[in-house]
Amino acid sequence: MAMLSSMWGRVFGALLIGVLLSATLTVWLAFGEREKTLMQYRESHSIDRIEQLISALDTLPTANRESFLATAPRLGLEVTTLPENISDTGPRSDYARAVSERLGRNFRVLSLPTDPSTCPRPPKNAVLMRVPCEALSITLHDGTVLRLTVMPPKTPAPPLRDDFIQYFFLFLTFIAVLALIIARMTMRPLRHMAEAATALGQDINRPPLPEKGASEIVTATRAFNAMQARIRHHISQRTHMLAAITHDLQTPLTRLRLRLEKVSDVELREKLIGDLSAMQMMIREGLDLARSIESSEARRPLDIDSLLDSVCSDASEAGQDVSFSGLPGITVLAKPQALRRCLTNLIDNAVKYGHYAKVSMSKEKEGGKDVLQIFIRDGGAGIPTELQEKVFEPFYRVETSRSRESGGSGLGLTIAQNIAQQHDGQLQLRNLPEGGLEVRLTLPIQNPQ
Repeated sequence: MAMLSSMWGRVFGALLIGVLLSATLTVWLAFGEREKTLMQYRESHSIDRIEQLISALDTLPTANRESFLATAPRLGLEVTTLPENISDTGPRSDYARAVSERLGRNFRVLSLPTDPSTCPRPPKNAVLMRVPCEALSITLHDGTVLRLTVMPPKTPAPPLRDDFIQYFFLFLTFIAVLALIIARMTMRPLRHMAEAATALGQDINRPPLPEKGASEIVTATRAFNAMQARIRHHISQRTHMLAAITHDLQTPLTRLRLRLEKVSDVELREKLIGDLSAMQMMIREGLDLARSIESSEARRPLDIDSLLDSVCSDASEAGQDVSFSGLPGITVLAKPQALRRCLTNLIDNAVKYGHYAKVSMSKEKEGGKDVLQIFIRDGGAGIPTELQEKVFEPFYRVETSRSRESGGSGLGLTIAQNIAQQHDGQLQLRNLPEGGLEVRLTLPIQNPQ
């Protein structure tokens, strides 16, 4: 089940099952205790009735006893006469001893073999205890021997009435709601921390989590906030280092370019200036990579059709073969400058290695949510399938088609991938059957409120 795959579902199920088992055990023990109480009632109140009946019979003349028994309430007692020569060698039951102690030594009380066929018939719809009737012989003062059969007390009907079923389902509903609330309350801090970890990958400068709740949650939150601060500090240090290197290298590189102009050998001068330009480009792209990881730009609703039209128009004005097929009316939550850099890198790559770029959009459904898919297709040789994941690694280049000789430092796709992930997006590559490479950028759509 999908619910049991989540932590809150497992906690909810464990609480619900645990409470139901505890309630079932409690009910079972309660019914056992009730049965024990009824047994004690049989041994106390029924003995009181026996004492009253035997005392009354013992004081009455023999001729009046039958009429008395015919009119007296039996209350679960059956009395008949027996011959006087009853054997007293058999063992006496605990119930017979209790009756004998109550009546005293003037009455002889013996246990008789119990024959279920001689037990009085219980009333209709009566539910009896799981014990047979008790047969006793009681000898009066005048020697009359009576057979007294004691019926077990009635057991209350099991609680399977309509009102019990209603109360049971009410109890079950209450327990389920309580377990659900506890599971949700327990899992809420973990869910917030998981959401914060996801948001951390998109914005390292997001506000720290509030340190509140149970002591364990506060400890975990403090550790999470400390980790975020350390990561932000390390990234900031790296970015500042790259920025300082870029700034400090600009001056000597500019002086080198000026001095290279004085080189008399034209061929050598062109080669040296080309190497110098490559160095400057690598420094700029390295700084762009660091900035793509640590971006403080705020996200806001953005008309993606307008942004793509602007990027493609700029590329066309720069002399690149770029065509665009738009889809108006789609809004995404994005960092405008970062997303522009991502799209520019992808289009530049397509034109540089595939001669042209065809840009299109489509609206799709993924996981029940609306997503935007941006397709950038070129006419190049494509990238081998086994290398399509590796090209997102920094400074990785496919030697056969995308090498340093054709320009590029191997950071363009890395920067685009970082920016896509900051927008909850995904970047995928696919070789087209007719030739060329397709880059698909998937972004969540900001639905209007």
